[in-house]
Amino acid sequence: MTHYSGLQTPPIFMPAVGAFAQGMVVSVPLHYERDLTPDFVSAAKAAGGVGAAVHAALAAHYEGSAFIEVMGLGEAEWKDAGLLERGSFLRPDALNDTNKLQLFVYCNDEKRTCVVAARLDNLGKGASGAAVQNLNLALGLDETAGL
Repeated sequence: MTHYSGLQTPPIFMPAVGAFAQGMVVSVPLHYERDLTPDFVSAAKAAGGVGAAVHAALAAHYEGSAFIEVMGLGEAEWKDAGLLERGSFLRPDALNDTNKLQLFVYCNDEKRTCVVAARLDNLGKGASGAAVQNLNLALGLDETAGL
């Protein structure tokens, strides 16, 4: 993960566990000095902030993806889009019975921290969904076939 993401240190994965049969939120906290390269932070500051740069990089990478959606940047965007239960909670089970994954970026440039969170149905987008999706790609089929 460190090699492919360009992070300086291995990320810490933090899955949310609760009383629900399926669905999960996995969070990856990032500290600017520890996790991001100085070049990235410098370029990001010049381009409007680290949060905006992380969000833009994810959005560009997943543009056109059939299953992965990068949600608006920051909590205010999520509230406006009705993505938070009771205006505060990111429900882990909101994508149940789908092969979808949503990415959320919340950064605090003042505190120099960022959290990237992924919401998914761990029984749909989990290993079984990934296996079908990868088999489709390997066989030259439509990525979405059977999902």
